[in-house]
Amino acid sequence: MKKILITGAGGFLGARLARTLLANPPSEFASDFSLTLTDQYPLPPDLSEHPRVTAAVGPMLQQGELFASGFDGVFHLASAVSGECELDFELGLRSNLDSTRLLLEGLRRAGNVPRVFFSSSVAVYGPDPALALPSPVSDNTLPAPQTSYGTHKLMCEYLIADYTRKGFVDGRSARLMTVTVRPGQPNGAASSFFSGILREPLAGQPAVCPVEASVAHPVSSPGTTVASIIGVFGAPRAVLKRRLAINLPALNVTVAQMLNALEEVAGKAVRQRVVFEHDARIASIVANWPQAAAPGVATEMLGLQPDANFASVIEQYISDMRAHDNPHALKGLA
Repeated sequence: MKKILITGAGGFLGARLARTLLANPPSEFASDFSLTLTDQYPLPPDLSEHPRVTAAVGPMLQQGELFASGFDGVFHLASAVSGECELDFELGLRSNLDSTRLLLEGLRRAGNVPRVFFSSSVAVYGPDPALALPSPVSDNTLPAPQTSYGTHKLMCEYLIADYTRKGFVDGRSARLMTVTVRPGQPNGAASSFFSGILREPLAGQPAVCPVEASVAHPVSSPGTTVASIIGVFGAPRAVLKRRLAINLPALNVTVAQMLNALEEVAGKAVRQRVVFEHDARIASIVANWPQAAAPGVATEMLGLQPDANFASVIEQYISDMRAHDNPHALKGLA
């Protein structure tokens, strides 16, 4: 593969994926491969100035000709997040569903059957009045999303499966677990607190947890998530053996276990910066998400593994902040 596209490449996960591909290209990449990175916001300088990178900044809905220019591989990560979609229904439709269809139509017009990875979400699962949500969910659990975001993700999974069936793309969709710890500022995702209750205390700041300590959820570190994305992208069709979406590996934890790990790694004073203040809107969204996810194709067929424990997730974040010379992110450490 020579020409690779990443949508949402200016975001935290997209930028990390791009850096990983540039530093350690998969074996299926050509020696002279190039990355086209697109986002509605400017890319980090280390990516926009890289000799292998072409930056395309602007809304996805204005980039139809770029998508039709011909790519060998695509990582489609661009998305409006859960909280945004609940607050602005039309924004969610444009950013998630309309943009994905435009991308797929461009790839179909190019006619070269590129390999496409789509980042779906564990938010496709939810309870239905006629169908209880099992715990844990598996690759074969029937999706029943209870948010607009989860609905958009599921619709895009089916679109990509159908474009694959028709031979327009070689698609594979994977449901990402909630990624933590995310650096920077909180975003509009309902799941943002899963990072905030760790990131802010490590920076010496107070943090509010909007749900009960008993709330359980499947999560994954940034490093494990990116490695899993690359693993699913690289899987031959004969090994993947399905067009339907699979779950990425999950570490199943409760909020209490996350905070226990924070105290284990960073000390009691850091943990005590977290206070509980119930937020009915956030709690109602999270209540309709899976409490746990079971290993499936990603682990059993592709050999991908979850994080060993939550302490290692926090240690990865601390190591990342030190590697990027970001002392303000760790001001709360003694």
